[in-house]
Amino acid sequence: MSDQPPPTGPSSSPADQPPPPGPLDPPPGSGPPPYDAQPGHPAQPPHVGMTPYPGQPLYPGQPTYGWHHPAGYGLDPADALVTPPGVGLGGWFARCVGAARRGWRQLLPILVLTQVLPAAVLSVLALAVDPSARWDSQLTSDSAALPANFWTDLATLLFVLVGGSLLLGLMQSVGWAAGTWLITRQAVGEQVGSAAALRYGMRRALGLWGWTLLVTLIVVFGFCLCFLPGVYAVFALALAGPVYLFERHDPLSRSHRMLRDRPGLLLGRVALVGAAVVGLSLVASLIESLAILPFGATPLDSPGTTVGVVLTIAAVAVLTLPAYLAQQVGLVVTYAEQRAHEGPVNANQLAAELG
Repeated sequence: MSDQPPPTGPSSSPADQPPPPGPLDPPPGSGPPPYDAQPGHPAQPPHVGMTPYPGQPLYPGQPTYGWHHPAGYGLDPADALVTPPGVGLGGWFARCVGAARRGWRQLLPILVLTQVLPAAVLSVLALAVDPSARWDSQLTSDSAALPANFWTDLATLLFVLVGGSLLLGLMQSVGWAAGTWLITRQAVGEQVGSAAALRYGMRRALGLWGWTLLVTLIVVFGFCLCFLPGVYAVFALALAGPVYLFERHDPLSRSHRMLRDRPGLLLGRVALVGAAVVGLSLVASLIESLAILPFGATPLDSPGTTVGVVLTIAAVAVLTLPAYLAQQVGLVVTYAEQRAHEGPVNANQLAAELG
């Protein structure tokens, strides 16, 4: 033990005086470093039951990014029109059947007035101006020369077919718009009738008709190039009508984008609808061809056969009602399902979008 005073200088520090701050120490008053930044401690684990995104921890109450969950998060599984993601073909089919059951009493008059009746009238007009029977008789006597009035008869036939098809397309647009409005309104529980639906259809028909003509030209051009481009155009533009009615713009590229985003889902739904429409239409066409054979090659030459063939065509045209109903319901439900894969949506929102 020494009686010398303790040494003084830089190496001495009293016990009650903290050491001076180092260059990497936090400033005074800032508190201790975070738990996972303290030496000798591991990083803080995420909260129990929560899985962090890569590079981002989750904290209680922090919302997750995105909306889609396998169980259809943000959607109503009991929605009468919108099929939530993950439900599958069974859910889509159940909603198609439900829409048909709810609205068939109101949809059938709409389809008869805008689809069946105009198509039957066009068939009768085409039969009236069809010169094939007269051409056959003239070619039998002189097969080397064109039949008399060949070009005039051909121009008349083309005028009736093209002009009648354009008017038929306009009437069909009224029906498609009216049926879409009716199906959507009924899905939210509203009691709507055919008359109100037809009034809505007439307001929206002109624009829908224009886009339908453009779709038809694209599809025909695709089939002229080769069979496969035409088939692709049918699937790619199948939802152009519903897109226009609900969104009011950009129906062609929107419908094509839906096919690119979910090709398997949309191809399957549209293929089922197309198979029902084509199959039922072919059966009705075959029945009509066989039913008018007993009336002869020129059935409109006498009043008796005229009445018979007109009634036959009208009766067979009714057989196409299931095809029109399947197309109307199937495409609307398919469009609603596609929207559900893009974000949260329900029948109330879709009904509001229609106006």
